[in-house]
Amino acid sequence: MLGLVYLPHQACWSFSMGSAYQFHSWRVFVVVCALPCVCAVVALTFMPESPRFYLEVGKHDEAWMILKQIHDTNMRARGQPEKVFTVNRIKTPRQLDEFVEMESESGNPVSKAFFRIKAEVRGIYLNLMKCFNYPMRENMLRLAIVWFTLSFGYYGLSVWFPDVIKHLQADEYASKVKIHNNERIEGITFNFTLENQIHKNILFINDHFVNMKLKSVTFIDSTFRNCYFDDVTSVGSFFRNCTFIDTFFFNTDIDESKLIDGTEVINSTFTHNKTGCQMTFDDDYSAYWVYFINFLGTLAVLPGNIVSALLMDKIGRLSMLGGSMILSGISCFFLWFGTSESMMIFMLCLYNGLSISAWNSLDVVTTESFPTVRRGTGFGFCNALCKLAAVLGNLIFGSLVGITKAIPILMASSVLVGGGAGWTTAA
Repeated sequence: MLGLVYLPHQACWSFSMGSAYQFHSWRVFVVVCALPCVCAVVALTFMPESPRFYLEVGKHDEAWMILKQIHDTNMRARGQPEKVFTVNRIKTPRQLDEFVEMESESGNPVSKAFFRIKAEVRGIYLNLMKCFNYPMRENMLRLAIVWFTLSFGYYGLSVWFPDVIKHLQADEYASKVKIHNNERIEGITFNFTLENQIHKNILFINDHFVNMKLKSVTFIDSTFRNCYFDDVTSVGSFFRNCTFIDTFFFNTDIDESKLIDGTEVINSTFTHNKTGCQMTFDDDYSAYWVYFINFLGTLAVLPGNIVSALLMDKIGRLSMLGGSMILSGISCFFLWFGTSESMMIFMLCLYNGLSISAWNSLDVVTTESFPTVRRGTGFGFCNALCKLAAVLGNLIFGSLVGITKAIPILMASSVLVGGGAGWTTAA
Protein backbone atom coordinates (compact mmCIF):
# COMPACT_ATOMS: atom_id res chain seq x y z
CA MET A 1 0.00 0.00 0.00
CA LEU A 2 1.35 3.43 -1.00
CA GLY A 3 -0.12 6.36 0.90
CA LEU A 4 0.39 10.07 1.41
CA VAL A 5 1.22 11.10 4.98
CA TYR A 6 1.42 14.56 6.49
CA LEU A 7 4.35 15.29 8.80
CA PRO A 8 3.78 18.74 10.36
CA HIS A 9 7.19 19.35 11.92
CA GLN A 10 9.48 17.86 9.26
CA ALA A 11 8.19 18.20 5.72
CA CYS A 12 5.07 18.99 3.79
CA TRP A 13 4.48 15.41 2.73
CA SER A 14 6.09 12.01 2.48
CA PHE A 15 5.37 8.54 1.16
CA SER A 16 4.66 5.50 3.27
CA MET A 17 4.81 1.90 2.11
CA GLY A 18 2.74 -0.31 4.33
CA SER A 19 3.23 0.35 8.02
CA ALA A 20 6.93 -0.43 8.34
CA TYR A 21 8.62 2.00 5.94
CA GLN A 22 8.28 5.74 5.64
CA PHE A 23 10.52 8.12 3.77
CA HIS A 24 10.47 11.69 2.57
CA SER A 25 9.96 12.24 -1.13
CA TRP A 26 12.99 14.46 -1.65
CA ARG A 27 15.27 11.67 -0.41
CA VAL A 28 13.70 9.25 -2.88
CA PHE A 29 14.20 11.84 -5.61
CA VAL A 30 17.89 12.19 -4.74
CA VAL A 31 18.39 8.41 -4.70
CA VAL A 32 16.66 7.98 -8.06
CA CYS A 33 18.78 10.76 -9.60
CA ALA A 34 21.95 9.17 -8.22
CA LEU A 35 21.24 5.70 -9.61
CA PRO A 36 22.21 6.50 -13.25
CA CYS A 37 25.51 8.00 -12.04
CA VAL A 38 26.26 4.89 -9.97
CA CYS A 39 25.43 2.63 -12.93
CA ALA A 40 27.68 4.74 -15.18
CA VAL A 41 30.59 4.43 -12.74
CA VAL A 42 30.13 0.65 -12.59
CA ALA A 43 29.91 0.43 -16.38
CA LEU A 44 33.08 2.50 -16.80
CA THR A 45 35.08 -0.13 -14.92
CA PHE A 46 34.37 -2.57 -17.76
CA MET A 47 35.33 -0.14 -20.54
CA PRO A 48 38.84 -0.13 -21.98
CA GLU A 49 40.97 2.98 -22.19
CA SER A 50 41.40 4.72 -25.52
CA PRO A 51 44.31 3.65 -27.77
CA ARG A 52 45.64 7.20 -27.71
CA PHE A 53 45.95 7.15 -23.91
CA TYR A 54 47.80 3.82 -24.01
CA LEU A 55 50.20 5.24 -26.59
CA GLU A 56 50.82 8.35 -24.47
CA VAL A 57 51.73 6.26 -21.42
CA GLY A 58 53.90 3.88 -23.46
CA LYS A 59 51.58 0.83 -23.44
CA HIS A 60 51.80 -0.01 -27.14
CA ASP A 61 50.60 -3.61 -26.86
CA GLU A 62 47.41 -2.58 -25.04
CA ALA A 63 46.77 0.12 -27.65
CA TRP A 64 47.27 -2.43 -30.43
CA MET A 65 44.76 -4.81 -28.80
CA ILE A 66 42.07 -2.11 -28.48
CA LEU A 67 42.56 -1.07 -32.11
CA LYS A 68 42.29 -4.71 -33.18
CA GLN A 69 39.04 -5.09 -31.25
CA ILE A 70 37.58 -2.02 -32.96
CA HIS A 71 38.74 -3.27 -36.36
CA ASP A 72 37.34 -6.77 -35.91
CA THR A 73 33.98 -5.45 -34.65
CA ASN A 74 33.63 -3.09 -37.61
CA MET A 75 34.61 -5.77 -40.12
CA ARG A 76 32.08 -8.23 -38.70
CA ALA A 77 29.38 -5.57 -38.96
CA ARG A 78 30.33 -5.04 -42.62
CA GLY A 79 30.24 -8.75 -43.34
CA GLN A 80 34.02 -9.03 -43.77
CA PRO A 81 35.19 -10.99 -40.68
CA GLU A 82 38.13 -12.48 -42.58
CA LYS A 83 39.88 -9.14 -43.03
CA VAL A 84 43.14 -9.05 -41.01
CA PHE A 85 44.07 -6.07 -38.82
CA THR A 86 47.45 -4.53 -39.68
CA VAL A 87 49.36 -1.50 -38.37
CA ASN A 88 51.78 0.29 -40.67
CA ARG A 89 52.94 3.12 -38.42
CA ILE A 90 52.44 4.32 -34.83
CA LYS A 91 53.16 7.92 -33.94
CA THR A 92 53.64 8.25 -30.19
CA PRO A 93 52.76 11.67 -28.70
CA ARG A 94 55.52 13.21 -26.68
CA GLN A 95 54.74 13.08 -22.99
CA LEU A 96 54.65 16.18 -20.84
CA ASP A 97 57.09 14.66 -18.34
CA GLU A 98 59.75 14.60 -21.07
CA PHE A 99 59.28 18.32 -21.64
CA VAL A 100 59.43 18.95 -17.92
CA GLU A 101 62.76 17.14 -17.62
CA MET A 102 64.15 18.96 -20.67
CA GLU A 103 62.90 22.46 -19.81
CA SER A 104 63.11 22.54 -16.02
CA GLU A 105 66.44 24.00 -15.00
CA SER A 106 66.55 22.97 -11.37
CA GLY A 107 64.55 19.74 -11.71
CA ASN A 108 63.06 20.09 -8.21
CA PRO A 109 59.37 19.10 -7.59
CA VAL A 110 58.16 22.69 -7.22
CA SER A 111 59.68 23.77 -10.54
CA LYS A 112 58.32 20.69 -12.28
CA ALA A 113 54.81 21.30 -10.92
CA PHE A 114 54.93 24.97 -11.92
CA PHE A 115 56.21 24.16 -15.39
CA ARG A 116 53.62 21.40 -15.78
CA ILE A 117 50.76 23.81 -15.01
CA LYS A 118 52.25 26.47 -17.26
CA ALA A 119 52.75 24.00 -20.11
CA GLU A 120 49.21 22.63 -19.75
CA VAL A 121 47.60 26.08 -19.81
CA ARG A 122 49.73 27.20 -22.74
CA GLY A 123 48.99 23.96 -24.59
CA ILE A 124 45.25 24.42 -24.13
CA TYR A 125 45.45 28.03 -25.29
CA LEU A 126 47.51 27.20 -28.38
CA ASN A 127 45.26 24.27 -29.23
CA LEU A 128 42.19 26.49 -28.95
CA MET A 129 43.76 29.16 -31.15
CA LYS A 130 44.52 26.52 -33.78
CA CYS A 131 40.80 25.73 -33.89
CA PHE A 132 40.23 29.29 -35.13
CA ASN A 133 43.04 29.22 -37.70
CA TYR A 134 42.67 28.46 -41.38
CA PRO A 135 41.23 26.13 -42.65
CA MET A 136 39.11 25.43 -39.53
CA ARG A 137 38.13 29.00 -38.69
CA GLU A 138 34.97 29.22 -40.80
CA ASN A 139 33.71 25.83 -39.68
CA MET A 140 34.44 26.64 -36.02
CA LEU A 141 32.47 29.88 -36.20
CA ARG A 142 29.50 28.09 -37.77
CA LEU A 143 29.62 25.42 -35.08
CA ALA A 144 29.78 28.05 -32.34
CA ILE A 145 26.70 29.83 -33.76
CA VAL A 146 24.71 26.59 -34.01
CA TRP A 147 25.67 25.46 -30.50
CA PHE A 148 24.70 28.85 -29.07
CA THR A 149 21.36 29.22 -30.89
CA LEU A 150 20.25 25.64 -30.28
CA SER A 151 21.15 25.81 -26.57
CA PHE A 152 19.59 29.24 -26.09
CA GLY A 153 16.26 28.16 -27.55
CA TYR A 154 16.18 24.69 -26.01
CA TYR A 155 17.12 25.54 -22.43
CA GLY A 156 15.16 28.79 -22.45
CA LEU A 157 11.98 27.00 -23.45
CA SER A 158 12.62 24.21 -20.93
CA VAL A 159 12.27 26.83 -18.16
CA TRP A 160 9.42 28.69 -19.83
CA PHE A 161 7.15 25.72 -20.64
CA PRO A 162 6.26 24.47 -17.11
CA ASP A 163 5.65 27.97 -15.77
CA VAL A 164 3.44 28.92 -18.70
CA ILE A 165 1.37 25.78 -18.21
CA LYS A 166 1.14 26.55 -14.49
CA HIS A 167 -0.13 30.05 -15.35
CA LEU A 168 -2.72 28.54 -17.69
CA GLN A 169 -3.89 26.25 -14.91
CA ALA A 170 -4.08 29.16 -12.47
CA ASP A 171 -6.09 31.26 -14.95
CA GLU A 172 -8.50 28.40 -15.59
CA TYR A 173 -8.86 27.80 -11.85
CA ALA A 174 -9.51 31.49 -11.19
CA SER A 175 -12.12 31.62 -13.96
CA LYS A 176 -14.23 29.09 -12.04
CA VAL A 177 -14.29 31.04 -8.77
CA LYS A 178 -17.64 31.26 -6.96
CA ILE A 179 -18.54 34.67 -5.53
CA HIS A 180 -20.92 35.23 -2.60
CA ASN A 181 -22.05 38.75 -1.71
CA ASN A 182 -24.05 40.38 1.11
CA GLU A 183 -25.24 37.30 2.98
CA ARG A 184 -26.12 36.58 6.61
CA ILE A 185 -25.23 33.12 7.85
CA GLU A 186 -26.29 32.19 11.38
CA GLY A 187 -26.09 28.98 13.41
CA ILE A 188 -24.54 26.87 10.64
CA THR A 189 -21.89 24.17 11.13
CA PHE A 190 -19.36 23.93 8.30
CA ASN A 191 -17.58 20.54 8.26
CA PHE A 192 -16.66 20.23 4.58
CA THR A 193 -14.16 21.77 2.18
CA LEU A 194 -14.68 25.24 0.77
CA GLU A 195 -12.69 25.72 -2.42
CA ASN A 196 -12.05 28.55 -4.90
CA GLN A 197 -14.56 30.98 -3.45
CA ILE A 198 -14.81 34.67 -2.59
CA HIS A 199 -17.08 35.75 0.29
CA LYS A 200 -17.63 39.50 0.30
CA ASN A 201 -19.50 41.44 2.96
CA ILE A 202 -20.78 38.30 4.72
CA LEU A 203 -22.03 38.29 8.34
CA PHE A 204 -21.32 35.04 10.22
CA ILE A 205 -23.09 34.71 13.60
CA ASN A 206 -22.72 31.71 15.95
CA ASP A 207 -21.29 29.58 13.14
CA HIS A 208 -19.00 26.57 13.66
CA PHE A 209 -16.15 25.70 11.31
CA VAL A 210 -15.15 22.19 12.38
CA ASN A 211 -12.68 19.70 10.85
CA MET A 212 -12.64 21.44 7.48
CA LYS A 213 -10.33 22.88 4.88
CA LEU A 214 -10.38 26.28 3.24
CA LYS A 215 -8.67 26.02 -0.14
CA SER A 216 -8.18 29.25 -2.12
CA VAL A 217 -10.99 31.00 -0.24
CA THR A 218 -10.93 34.75 0.38
CA PHE A 219 -13.14 36.55 2.87
CA ILE A 220 -13.46 40.29 2.17
CA ASP A 221 -15.11 42.89 4.44
CA SER A 222 -16.79 40.09 6.40
CA THR A 223 -17.64 39.83 10.11
CA PHE A 224 -17.38 36.76 12.34
CA ARG A 225 -19.33 37.12 15.62
CA ASN A 226 -19.33 34.41 18.31
CA CYS A 227 -17.91 31.87 15.84
CA TYR A 228 -15.87 28.76 16.57
CA PHE A 229 -12.99 27.42 14.47
CA ASP A 230 -11.83 23.89 15.33
CA ASP A 231 -9.25 21.85 13.35
CA VAL A 232 -9.32 24.17 10.32
CA THR A 233 -6.64 24.26 7.63
CA SER A 234 -6.50 27.21 5.24
CA VAL A 235 -4.46 26.72 2.08
CA GLY A 236 -4.12 29.81 -0.08
CA SER A 237 -6.91 31.45 1.91
CA PHE A 238 -7.01 34.95 3.39
CA PHE A 239 -9.19 37.25 5.47
CA ARG A 240 -9.07 40.79 4.03
CA ASN A 241 -10.38 43.67 6.11
CA CYS A 242 -12.49 41.30 8.21
CA THR A 243 -13.58 41.57 11.84
CA PHE A 244 -13.54 38.76 14.42
CA ILE A 245 -15.59 39.39 17.58
CA ASP A 246 -15.71 36.90 20.49
CA THR A 247 -14.38 34.14 18.22
CA PHE A 248 -12.46 31.07 19.40
CA PHE A 249 -9.72 29.38 17.32
CA PHE A 250 -8.55 25.89 18.31
CA ASN A 251 -6.01 23.80 16.35
CA THR A 252 -6.05 25.97 13.23
CA ASP A 253 -3.32 27.42 11.00
CA ILE A 254 -5.00 30.83 10.87
CA ASP A 255 -2.47 33.43 12.00
CA GLU A 256 -1.45 37.00 11.24
CA SER A 257 -0.18 36.02 7.79
CA LYS A 258 -3.77 35.11 6.83
CA LEU A 259 -5.38 38.12 8.57
CA ILE A 260 -4.42 40.96 6.24
CA ASP A 261 -5.48 44.38 4.94
CA GLY A 262 -6.73 45.78 8.22
CA THR A 263 -8.38 42.70 9.70
CA GLU A 264 -9.36 43.24 13.36
CA VAL A 265 -9.49 40.62 16.12
CA ILE A 266 -11.63 41.64 19.13
CA ASN A 267 -11.97 39.52 22.29
CA SER A 268 -10.93 36.41 20.36
CA THR A 269 -8.69 33.54 21.43
CA PHE A 270 -6.14 31.43 19.51
CA THR A 271 -5.24 28.07 21.11
CA HIS A 272 -2.94 25.27 19.90
CA ASN A 273 -2.28 26.79 16.51
CA LYS A 274 -0.95 24.40 13.87
CA THR A 275 2.68 24.91 12.89
CA GLY A 276 4.69 23.80 9.88
CA CYS A 277 3.56 23.24 6.33
CA GLN A 278 0.01 21.97 5.93
CA MET A 279 0.07 21.55 2.16
CA THR A 280 -0.26 18.20 0.37
CA PHE A 281 -0.54 17.18 -3.27
CA ASP A 282 -4.32 17.39 -2.84
CA ASP A 283 -3.92 21.11 -2.25
CA ASP A 284 -1.18 22.08 -4.67
CA TYR A 285 -0.03 19.72 -7.40
CA SER A 286 2.10 22.28 -9.25
CA ALA A 287 5.27 20.41 -8.20
CA TYR A 288 3.80 17.22 -9.60
CA TRP A 289 2.97 18.97 -12.87
CA VAL A 290 6.52 20.29 -13.27
CA TYR A 291 7.93 16.76 -13.07
CA PHE A 292 5.13 15.24 -15.11
CA ILE A 293 5.50 17.76 -17.93
CA ASN A 294 9.26 17.23 -18.01
CA PHE A 295 8.67 13.47 -18.04
CA LEU A 296 6.39 13.77 -21.07
CA GLY A 297 8.89 16.04 -22.82
CA THR A 298 11.71 13.60 -22.14
CA LEU A 299 9.59 10.66 -23.29
CA ALA A 300 8.95 12.44 -26.59
CA VAL A 301 12.72 12.42 -27.19
CA LEU A 302 12.70 8.62 -27.68
CA PRO A 303 11.20 8.56 -31.21
CA GLY A 304 13.47 11.45 -32.21
CA ASN A 305 16.51 9.46 -31.11
CA ILE A 306 15.37 6.42 -33.09
CA VAL A 307 14.69 8.46 -36.23
CA SER A 308 18.05 10.27 -36.05
CA ALA A 309 19.92 6.98 -35.51
CA LEU A 310 18.25 5.37 -38.55
CA LEU A 311 18.38 8.31 -40.96
CA MET A 312 21.56 10.21 -40.06
CA ASP A 313 23.81 8.15 -42.35
CA LYS A 314 21.21 8.20 -45.13
CA ILE A 315 20.28 11.87 -45.36
CA GLY A 316 23.55 13.22 -43.92
CA ARG A 317 24.55 14.96 -40.71
CA LEU A 318 24.34 18.50 -42.10
CA SER A 319 20.90 18.07 -43.64
CA MET A 320 19.52 16.52 -40.47
CA LEU A 321 21.04 19.25 -38.30
CA GLY A 322 19.70 22.15 -40.36
CA GLY A 323 16.35 20.52 -41.06
CA SER A 324 15.76 19.58 -37.43
CA MET A 325 16.54 23.09 -36.21
CA ILE A 326 14.20 24.66 -38.78
CA LEU A 327 11.36 22.23 -37.99
CA SER A 328 11.77 22.70 -34.22
CA GLY A 329 11.75 26.49 -34.71
CA ILE A 330 8.53 26.25 -36.73
CA SER A 331 6.90 24.02 -34.11
CA CYS A 332 7.97 26.54 -31.48
CA PHE A 333 6.19 29.33 -33.39
CA PHE A 334 2.88 27.46 -33.20
CA LEU A 335 3.02 27.79 -29.42
CA TRP A 336 1.60 31.24 -30.07
CA PHE A 337 -1.76 29.62 -30.72
CA GLY A 338 -1.68 27.44 -27.62
CA THR A 339 -4.61 28.35 -25.38
CA SER A 340 -4.92 25.21 -23.25
CA GLU A 341 -2.50 23.20 -21.19
CA SER A 342 -3.11 20.03 -23.24
CA MET A 343 -2.17 21.84 -26.46
CA MET A 344 0.92 23.36 -24.85
CA ILE A 345 2.05 19.95 -23.58
CA PHE A 346 1.54 18.47 -27.05
CA MET A 347 3.63 21.24 -28.61
CA LEU A 348 6.32 20.69 -25.98
CA CYS A 349 6.52 17.00 -26.89
CA LEU A 350 6.62 17.84 -30.59
CA TYR A 351 9.37 20.41 -30.07
CA ASN A 352 11.50 18.03 -27.99
CA GLY A 353 11.02 15.21 -30.49
CA LEU A 354 12.18 17.41 -33.36
CA SER A 355 15.05 19.17 -31.61
CA ILE A 356 16.74 15.99 -30.33
CA SER A 357 17.72 15.09 -33.90
CA ALA A 358 19.55 18.42 -34.10
CA TRP A 359 21.42 17.67 -30.86
CA ASN A 360 22.45 14.22 -32.06
CA SER A 361 23.58 15.55 -35.43
CA LEU A 362 25.44 18.43 -33.82
CA ASP A 363 27.41 16.07 -31.56
CA VAL A 364 28.46 13.96 -34.54
CA VAL A 365 29.26 16.95 -36.76
CA THR A 366 31.32 18.61 -34.03
CA THR A 367 33.29 15.45 -33.32
CA GLU A 368 34.02 14.83 -37.00
CA SER A 369 34.96 18.45 -37.71
CA PHE A 370 38.18 18.44 -35.67
CA PRO A 371 41.36 16.40 -36.02
CA THR A 372 42.19 14.12 -33.12
CA VAL A 373 44.67 16.49 -31.46
CA ARG A 374 42.10 19.33 -31.37
CA ARG A 375 38.88 17.38 -30.92
CA GLY A 376 38.73 17.60 -27.13
CA THR A 377 39.53 21.32 -27.08
CA GLY A 378 37.08 22.19 -29.87
CA PHE A 379 34.28 20.12 -28.39
CA GLY A 380 34.96 21.55 -24.93
CA PHE A 381 34.80 25.12 -26.25
CA CYS A 382 31.45 24.41 -27.96
CA ASN A 383 30.09 22.86 -24.76
CA ALA A 384 31.20 25.88 -22.74
CA LEU A 385 29.38 28.10 -25.22
CA CYS A 386 26.36 25.82 -24.84
CA LYS A 387 26.32 26.33 -21.06
CA LEU A 388 26.67 30.09 -21.45
CA ALA A 389 23.70 30.12 -23.83
CA ALA A 390 21.72 27.94 -21.41
CA VAL A 391 22.31 30.39 -18.55
CA LEU A 392 21.28 33.36 -20.71
CA GLY A 393 18.22 31.47 -21.95
CA ASN A 394 17.12 30.61 -18.41
CA LEU A 395 17.56 34.19 -17.23
CA ILE A 396 15.84 35.86 -20.18
CA PHE A 397 12.97 33.40 -20.66
CA GLY A 398 12.42 33.06 -16.91
CA SER A 399 12.05 36.82 -16.52
CA LEU A 400 9.27 36.85 -19.16
CA VAL A 401 7.08 34.18 -17.54
CA GLY A 402 3.64 35.62 -16.80
CA ILE A 403 4.43 38.87 -18.63
CA THR A 404 4.16 38.03 -22.31
CA LYS A 405 4.00 34.97 -24.50
CA ALA A 406 5.00 36.63 -27.77
CA ILE A 407 8.62 37.54 -26.98
CA PRO A 408 9.83 34.08 -25.82
CA ILE A 409 8.12 32.33 -28.73
CA LEU A 410 9.44 34.73 -31.36
CA MET A 411 12.89 34.77 -29.81
CA ALA A 412 13.24 30.97 -29.64
CA SER A 413 11.69 30.43 -33.06
CA SER A 414 13.91 33.07 -34.68
CA VAL A 415 17.21 31.82 -33.27
CA LEU A 416 16.40 28.19 -34.11
CA VAL A 417 15.23 28.84 -37.67
CA GLY A 418 18.02 31.38 -38.25
CA GLY A 419 20.70 29.01 -36.92
CA GLY A 420 19.38 26.08 -38.94
CA ALA A 421 18.96 28.09 -42.15
CA GLY A 422 22.39 29.68 -41.74
CA TRP A 423 24.07 26.32 -41.25
CA THR A 424 22.22 24.71 -44.19
CA THR A 425 23.10 27.62 -46.49
CA ALA A 426 26.76 27.68 -45.47
CA ALA A 427 27.07 23.90 -45.74
